[in-house]
Amino acid sequence: MSEQDLLWEVRDGIGWITFNRPAARNALTFAMYERLAECATAAGEDPAIRALVLRGAGEKAFAAGTDISQFRAFATPEDALAYESRLDRVLEALERCPKPTIAAIAGACTGGGAGIAAACDMRIAARSARFGFPVARTLGNCLSMANYARLAALIGPARVTEILFTARLIEAEEAKAIGLVSELLDDAAALEARAAALAALVASHAPLTLRATKEALRRLRPRLATEEGSDLIVMCYMSQDFREGMEAFLGKRPPAWQGR
Repeated sequence: MSEQDLLWEVRDGIGWITFNRPAARNALTFAMYERLAECATAAGEDPAIRALVLRGAGEKAFAAGTDISQFRAFATPEDALAYESRLDRVLEALERCPKPTIAAIAGACTGGGAGIAAACDMRIAARSARFGFPVARTLGNCLSMANYARLAALIGPARVTEILFTARLIEAEEAKAIGLVSELLDDAAALEARAAALAALVASHAPLTLRATKEALRRLRPRLATEEGSDLIVMCYMSQDFREGMEAFLGKRPPAWQGR
């Protein structure tokens, strides 16, 4: 990973994480995921940092999921399980960060990027934001049990089912209406300004109250063993359909699903 792919800075007690691959719609490499976990852990351990803001460079995307070219190396069930395990570990590091986390979403927020936003404590968005997991029409893979549980806690099982089944993206107004984001801003500049103001506000409040609240809500969500979803991950990632979906996506053509 280039050090420029994920930027980390601290200003006035606020940590800023920027996914910085605008030409690739800020798609995340495996190394960027690891760096995200490192930054979340560092923020949690640094008493000078009182809040954390995550954003994407440019105005086209917060993060458009995982860089799909990396999936070409997958050859065994262990590759698939290790990938989803990595994502679960990274998102748990973000969730367990004792500092308030705010996702400032402009443009596409899909796949792994949507998973990151869902793991944050608060989400605000520009009106350009679009949120979803369109894997049923792109790759033919699935989410981990932890991601399904997190999404169901946020917007309910029925909406998760509808969004995954239709593979559609939620527009900003709908995201606000269903409580997925708490505020809408007119553009990326207004979004950044509001993210800074909101981070400063929560940073001024009692840190133990905030820490207890986010940990209590995390504990309320069902804890699922990783192996409970292993069969589903292997079924999807080791399928001919997944290989077809990946090659079709990279080749910019419609996939021909076979169900095997």
